Amino acid sequence: MKTAIMTDTNSGISKAEAESLGIFCIAMPVVIDGKDYYEDQNLSVDEYLKALLDKHDVSTSLPAPMDMTDEWDRILSMGYDEIVYIPMSSGLSSSCSSALGFADDYDGKVIVVDNRRISISLRSSVLDARYLADKGKSGAEIKDILERHASDYIIYLAVDTLEYFMKTGRASSAAAALVSNILSVKPILKTTGDKFEPVTIARSIKKCEEKMIDAMRLNLATRFKDLSPNEILIGVATSCIHKKDADKWFDSVKEAFPEYPVFYVPLSCSIMTHTGPDARGMGIMRIIKRN
Repeated sequence: MKTAIMTDTNSGISKAEAESLGIFCIAMPVVIDGKDYYEDQNLSVDEYLKALLDKHDVSTSLPAPMDMTDEWDRILSMGYDEIVYIPMSSGLSSSCSSALGFADDYDGKVIVVDNRRISISLRSSVLDARYLADKGKSGAEIKDILERHASDYIIYLAVDTLEYFMKTGRASSAAAALVSNILSVKPILKTTGDKFEPVTIARSIKKCEEKMIDAMRLNLATRFKDLSPNEILIGVATSCIHKKDADKWFDSVKEAFPEYPVFYVPLSCSIMTHTGPDARGMGIMRIIKRN
């Protein structure tokens, strides 16, 4: 059984990196002033960040049905027996439910996984799926394993403003209430697959970073305490305007958790629509133990 692994760019995996990893990746479209753009095709992360800063009218969209099914047809024509498609969480987008509907026409050859992941956590699931496929697991087995471990992660996110989250509806009403009567604060949110929920606030991004690192330490000491270091992956993502700020945040996390592997990816254009510029994120993910 030859199994292909596929995801979307909300995983932080670019098309070029996908090729090097032996997986497939479809671009999530974004809309700028009424025109569709596709990350890695006719839009870069830096160009989209500029559109946000210049206050263009931006929004997210779903891949066109034909784009999705054409890619599935192309992959199957390459000699794969089945495709495991891992889109972003159904709790944050309708792309997963749409894919499930399209997959009905493929007689079980397209297996859609909803393990409620996004960004860095979605990336870790995709890499787990690739590892499991290489070990001979079937698509159905991969889906079962990933969905059973769907909640084995947590992401924290500090944003400069809740303006973008509230506009797109990806933060809960509790998050809005948290900062509605407080000026000049930076909110910290968390998610395990559904809407982002409020955690706390801080007076500066620097203080947000410190509080997120403290929260991660607490999670490692409690929720993830029974896992060995080779079952844990820590991810960092940003929509920083300046590269030096992203590098500094990444270095701070690596320094705080030297015993764990830490990786960095920029937030995708689609996700930046909700976070806005200068967001900092980090997360802990349980991963499949490698032999």
